[in-house]
Amino acid sequence: MRQRQRRKARHLVRVTDKQEPQIVEGVVDEALPNTLFRVKTSEGEPILAYLAGKMRLHRIKVLVGDKVSVQLDPYGGRARIVRRF
Repeated sequence: MRQRQRRKARHLVRVTDKQEPQIVEGVVDEALPNTLFRVKTSEGEPILAYLAGKMRLHRIKVLVGDKVSVQLDPYGGRARIVRRF
């Protein structure tokens, strides 16, 4: 009878702590096509933001003048609108 050999894991999965997403509040200045918005943050800096997937799924409307919570991209790209107040 042939014995089975146990295979060792070829690679170990390293669990790393993800960075906490940086969330700031702002006001929508301009609505652009394809659910893009120009948001003025509380620091006064205008950024380009898109609507998060859950907000699209539940069809939450965001209008000019709405106060929103924005999650910033750590690489400096577009931000994501995650909450409307």
